[in-house]
Amino acid sequence: VQLQASGGGLVQPGASLSLSCVASWRTYSSSVIGWFRQAPGKEREFVALIRKSSGTTYYADSVKGRFIISRDNPKNTVYLQMNNVKPEDTAVYSCAIGSSFSSSGSDYKIWGQGTLVTVSS
Repeated sequence: VQLQASGGGLVQPGASLSLSCVASWRTYSSSVIGWFRQAPGKEREFVALIRKSSGTTYYADSVKGRFIISRDNPKNTVYLQMNNVKPEDTAVYSCAIGSSFSSSGSDYKIWGQGTLVTVSS
């Protein structure tokens, strides 16, 4: 297994949830880790990304100010802290590894299995 996302579940609107993405050492050696999501019946969309070396981040406008992406390099893990979640955040969240500081899914070569986040009261 090269990438493994976890932490999804059912949460109420306004609550917080933290997702984790653990990568094997070989895959984690790449420079950028991104989170993407796909809601039922919709196309995959970019959520956030982080550069492994510098920690530089970039967010989609829809999550800016609510979500925080971070990394723990010794643990080969990237986190997505989701705060003040909304029903429209419901989706399968996946992490991916690439070499470009890009929000395009096509620039990411290694994908992990997703984890389902459902926001509902």
